[in-house]
Parts: sequence; C-alpha cells; structure tokens
Amino acid sequence: MDYEQKYKEDPIYKEVDPNARVWRTYLDESQTFDSDMTEDARDTVDVLLVFAGLFSAVVTTFLVEILRGLEADMGQVSAFLLYDIYTLQTAYFNGTLNDTNFSFRPPPTEFSAPPLKVWVSALWLASLALSLTMALIAVLVKQWLHHYRSLPSGTPRDRALARQYRFDGFKKWHVPFIIGFLPFLMLLALAIFFLGLILLLSSISMNIAIMLAAVAVAAYATLCQFVCAEYRSAILRWHAS
Repeated sequence: MDYEQKYKEDPIYKEVDPNARVWRTYLDESQTFDSDMTEDARDTVDVLLVFAGLFSAVVTTFLVEILRGLEADMGQVSAFLLYDIYTLQTAYFNGTLNDTNFSFRPPPTEFSAPPLKVWVSALWLASLALSLTMALIAVLVKQWLHHYRSLPSGTPRDRALARQYRFDGFKKWHVPFIIGFLPFLMLLALAIFFLGLILLLSSISMNIAIMLAAVAVAAYATLCQFVCAEYRSAILRWHAS
C-alpha cells in the first residue's frame, strides 16, 4: 500500500507529531500483522479448549467408575450380615440356637484396594489434572490476545506506543512459545490416560491390551510428528516476523 498517497505529507519539523503520518502507517502495518498472528493463535486455542473439555469429560467418567473399586463394597458387607441373620433365624426355628457350634462371624472391616486400580486411578487423575491445566492456560491466553488487540483511544502516536509496548510484553512473556507448548500438554495427558487404560485392560485380557497399545503408539507417534512440525513452523514464522 502506498501510504504517501493515503496520508498527506507532514509539515516540516512535525514528522513525529501525535498525528504524524509515520504513526498512522505503523498502525496500519501492525494491524495487518497482529490480525494474522492473533487469528492463528485463537484458532489453535479454541481447538485445544474444545478438546480439553471433551477429554476431561471422558476421563472423569472413567474415574468415577474406577474410584468405586477403591472403597469397601458396602453391598458385600450387607450381604454378609443378611446371611448371619438368615443363619440365626434358621437356628432359632430348628431349635439349635443354643448350640455351642453356632457363632457369629464379624463382617469384614478391613479393605485393601487392588494395587492395579490404585495405579490406574493415579494415572487418570494426573491426566485429568494436565487437561484442566491446559484449559486454564488456554483461557489465560485468550484473555491476553483479547487485551493485546484492544488498543486504547487517543492519538495515533499514543496508540502506536501502546501497541509496541504490548508487543514487547508479548515477546517478553514468550506467549507464542506458551501457545505452541499447549498441544504437548494435550499429548502428555492423552498418553497418561492410554497408559492407565492399557494397564486396566491387561488385567482383563492381555490380547486386547496389546492391541490397544499398538494402536495408541501408532496414533501417538503420528500426532507427535504433526504437533512438532506445527510448533517448528509457528516458531519460525514468529522469528521471521
């Protein structure tokens, strides 16, 4: 764009006044650059937020089921007590209530959770924590991007200086690197979840566990290559700018 035609020439000695052409030109160029940069970042963050929400819901569903196995089965205790009541009634009607061979058995009070379920629960809790952490960081990034694009009112020079200040802060806090790191958190949470699922299935059917492990490794390797390529491309574009 020919800014010499778009904006009239500044009077002599007023080339850096608050309404000078240089500030208007800077704002136009930066608006184009910022629009491309923030739109790509917003698209990435939106996709990650949707995935984090769906993934967290799935992990929570699995966790609710597995955590039930870490507590004592009160139904089993109730059945144990009902059996004793039935034995007592039978002895009463048979006239053997005073038999010295008859004795009550105390219900089982000690409970030890299966170590496999403990490990699976710990892995899925870690996966859920990573997913929620990724979602929290993604929300913060969206707020940063919104604040970055909303320049204050004022003269073109004031708006240009404010934009440059925010851009410097954008680089100082390594926001592009943070955005690029979010998919790696997603991959890590996904890997931990599949590890727990494979361990759980190994106690049921080793063949199914091996099959799932092979599919998960193949899919995970493909996703890692794609995410790494996108990350390198984004960082190169950022440094080129």
